[in-house]
Amino acid sequence: MDRQRHKERHAVTRMGWLRASILGANDGIVSTASLIVGIAASGAARGDTALAGLAALVAGALSMAAGEYVSVSAQADAEAADLARERKELAEQPEHEQRELAQIYVARGLSRELAAQVATALTAHDALGAHARDELGITDFSSARPLQAAAVSACAFAAGAAAPMIVVASVAMAWMVGAVIAVSLCALALLGMLGARAGGASHGRSLFRTLLWGAIAMAMTAGVGHVLGIVI
Repeated sequence: MDRQRHKERHAVTRMGWLRASILGANDGIVSTASLIVGIAASGAARGDTALAGLAALVAGALSMAAGEYVSVSAQADAEAADLARERKELAEQPEHEQRELAQIYVARGLSRELAAQVATALTAHDALGAHARDELGITDFSSARPLQAAAVSACAFAAGAAAPMIVVASVAMAWMVGAVIAVSLCALALLGMLGARAGGASHGRSLFRTLLWGAIAMAMTAGVGHVLGIVI
């Protein structure tokens, strides 16, 4: 008899921190690199370019942390309100709630008899957990975690922004624009592959969309910086 336990690892269990980290790192690379490229293309000095990049890194990381915390906290509040309402309904109308749960299973393909048995068993085991999962769609791995999202986003943004900042510190101004774009595109490509691997998605699709929008953002800001540099 095979006593070995079969363990499956699904990408959906990582979606909470994966989404925040990919978004943070991508924004860190694109926004910081775009700002640096725009300022460098305008003819600014290295010190001004580096200062602007550093300000973008700090402000962006804090902004990502605040934005994620506020938005995910709003989700957490909504989930808590739904669970409180469901807990009250279970206390006041347990029979109705059990029938409602059984109807959900019927809609998913179970016979009425089997659905009633499953609803009875799950209600006896953990009524609120069953309704949270099957009626509200709230699970342990999908529930909102504001602090986790804020911390992951801030750290990922700073890590992404570090790539173009390293170029600013090590490359001559004459090559700054091209070097920042090249390094940032490489960083975006790496991020796209890591995101695809972590999420179990297609590498090609992830690479394409990551590189496309990064290239568009940097090209547009380089053009604006060049034009303003000439005009001013």
